[in-house]
Amino acid sequence: MGAFMFFVLCSLIGNVASAEMTLEPDRPFLRVPLFDNAVLKCCFRDGTKDFTWIKHISPTHQMFPVIRSESMFQNYSESNGAQCGELTLNKVKLNDTGFYQCLFNKSGVLTHGTYLQVFKPMEKTINLSEQTKNKILTAEGVLLLLCVIIPSVSLLFKSNSQNRLEIKKIKHEEENIYQGLNLEDCGTTYDQIERSHAQSQYQDVCNTVEEKEEILLEKP
Repeated sequence: MGAFMFFVLCSLIGNVASAEMTLEPDRPFLRVPLFDNAVLKCCFRDGTKDFTWIKHISPTHQMFPVIRSESMFQNYSESNGAQCGELTLNKVKLNDTGFYQCLFNKSGVLTHGTYLQVFKPMEKTINLSEQTKNKILTAEGVLLLLCVIIPSVSLLFKSNSQNRLEIKKIKHEEENIYQGLNLEDCGTTYDQIERSHAQSQYQDVCNTVEEKEEILLEKP
């Protein structure tokens, strides 16, 4: 009976304390690179300094109190009526990742908490200076320009060479037309044509004279 009454009194005191204290919003998420420093805060009003930092470890969601050390220490500050507890982690490690909250010892109230994520930055395989990067970009631009200019110039020269070949072909065909002709043969052929025309004219005249004589002889 006495233990039951003690439990009831403690719960009533905790409810009264939690009703008087007002929790300020915490930073929900903080991402910090490996070996960097992290500062976590839990702020409240009208509370007491009697609180403990705790850490929830996933995926088991087990709750452990944060142990102070040289790389992990706590501070307390007040500003504009707000009381803040600070947890500083120097040179964080990957196993420092977790969900951190402030637990008030008397009332058992937990603050909203902050999830701390420690990540390992990607290492650069090739460490280049800005000047080297600018030179590489300039060289890439020149190469792209050459890739555009060279094909167009080659096409232009190809079209010009094709036009020249076509002109040469036409000239060669024209020369082949007169290649088999002989000037002496042309002269003799021309004379034969003229003689045949002349003979045909004389033959026509003789024929007409003979026809006239025959007509005259036939008349009575």
